[in-house]
Amino acid sequence: MKLSFVIPAYNEEDLIGECLNSVLKQAVNRPGEIEVIVVNNASTDGTGEVASSFSGVIVIDEPKKGLVNARHAGFLASKGDLIANIDADTILTPGWVDKVLKAFLGNPNLVALSGPHIFHDLSRTFNLWVRLFYGIAFTSYLLNRFVFRAGSMLQGGNFIVKRAALEKIGGYNLKFDFYGEDSDIAMRLHPLGDVKFTFSLPIYVSGRRIAVEGALITVWRYGINYFWAIFFKKPFTKTYLDVRLKKIKKQI
Repeated sequence: MKLSFVIPAYNEEDLIGECLNSVLKQAVNRPGEIEVIVVNNASTDGTGEVASSFSGVIVIDEPKKGLVNARHAGFLASKGDLIANIDADTILTPGWVDKVLKAFLGNPNLVALSGPHIFHDLSRTFNLWVRLFYGIAFTSYLLNRFVFRAGSMLQGGNFIVKRAALEKIGGYNLKFDFYGEDSDIAMRLHPLGDVKFTFSLPIYVSGRRIAVEGALITVWRYGINYFWAIFFKKPFTKTYLDVRLKKIKKQI
């Protein structure tokens, strides 16, 4: 079973290297099983050059800016049975790849798998609040999946989709540009098999967006777009702030 990483990157020359190092470190003992694709998404900095400096990494250009456009372009270029959707500011936690492959090999009905974010550059206290938020979201996920049977839950930047299932639903929904894209794909995959969210598959991610926008605004935007995608099948928020910082300037 081949796993393709698709990593959208817009002006990420400062962070893409750490992300790729974490992926390649876990790929070293799996020759031929791991494919790594970076989608240079209309970058104006050295993102493409940094990504190209890593041996074995495939870099493709997608001039039309937008997260979902980049994910779609990477998917079309990939060859794996599984598509791992991570972001340029994410870092794999130990054993991430092993857990993913074990989950899909152990459950033929599994079509998508996801886990939470750990904000490695924000405070421990803030991450405890994040876990509380995930607890509420997980309750909603259980109700939505098992009671209302209206959809499921995937965390953007940390989800893996079976290629055959993604092809069956027509790929990514280009009506979504940023907010709500993960909720939309979870909902469309739900009728095809198991769409599972588990706390045993965390990933490290930068908290730069939260630091710039503020926790309450960030939670509100992601929350309202989650429900909007499920019930109205479109994003509530169509614009988003580009956050590109070398360092977090406001520790939460």
